[in-house]
Amino acid sequence: MAQKGDLMTARPDIRVLDATIRDGGLVNNFMFTDDFINALYRANVKAGIDYMEFGYKASKELFDVNKFGKWKFCDEAAIREIVGDNNSDMKISVMADVGRCDYKKDILPREDSVIDMVRVATYVHQMPAAIEMIEDAKSKGYEVTCNIMAISNTQESDLDQALDMVAKSSADGIYIVDSYGALYPEQIRRTADKYTEIAEANGKFVGMHAHNNQQLAFANTIEAAAQGVSLLDATMMGMGRGAGNCAMELLLSFLKNPKYNVFPVLKFVEEHMLPLKESGAVWGYDIPYLLTGRLNQHPSAAIDYIKSGETHYADFYTDLLDK
Repeated sequence: MAQKGDLMTARPDIRVLDATIRDGGLVNNFMFTDDFINALYRANVKAGIDYMEFGYKASKELFDVNKFGKWKFCDEAAIREIVGDNNSDMKISVMADVGRCDYKKDILPREDSVIDMVRVATYVHQMPAAIEMIEDAKSKGYEVTCNIMAISNTQESDLDQALDMVAKSSADGIYIVDSYGALYPEQIRRTADKYTEIAEANGKFVGMHAHNNQQLAFANTIEAAAQGVSLLDATMMGMGRGAGNCAMELLLSFLKNPKYNVFPVLKFVEEHMLPLKESGAVWGYDIPYLLTGRLNQHPSAAIDYIKSGETHYADFYTDLLDK
């Protein structure tokens, strides 16, 4: 597929989603202060961000509410305490994981909610359940995406079948999700071609969610955009599980659409992200994440290794090779 757009022009179809709370919440169990969330909301509105993801719609039957902050669950009242009726141009998003969400009960009809979009996160083996969740959210009036995770570790035939199922569903968009930070720009290019061909044939858009294990989250995001992907995820200062995600300050500095303003993002990083780092929150590129990414493995082993304080990287690499 031919490149879409160029470095000098603004593509009006590109939109940006801030996933700082949702992916960043995996760093600190969603224990953000209300001041942090309020400031993030205001910064995103001022920066022209299109969507702000507040967190997960996780089941309170499966997860102890005393062990997680409120954004693990995203109760309607909690979101409204921050946004009111959200009298802004920015839309509100939440994520619902297959098998971890009481979606029939916890996702309200759209007319009763300030949420605009539900992103259904799934692995390929969970696709029938994902389709059921997609149809439920769509019937309630939401924009819906299907975020198929860990595609770098998925058989091509299984992914093709999953994409065909999403194509036939009511989902508005399909996400490329490089969960392990294992993919390179050339692979993203081919993957984006596959996704956009299917999506465009079925009236859907494609999104991109990258992880930074190999310092490629930003590169992979803009590579996907060049191939026609139009909803781009980023987080403040790249905050996210393990190595983190595409940094919002990088992405907005790259995009040419004058609706985006990087200045509020820089102020937020200065006033809130740096203190969060100084308080002990740990995320971002480190050698153990490089190694799990290179080997196309889940970053959990790297997260545990970094927490241990060990720096015997060669031994850690050898251990990974034995898995």
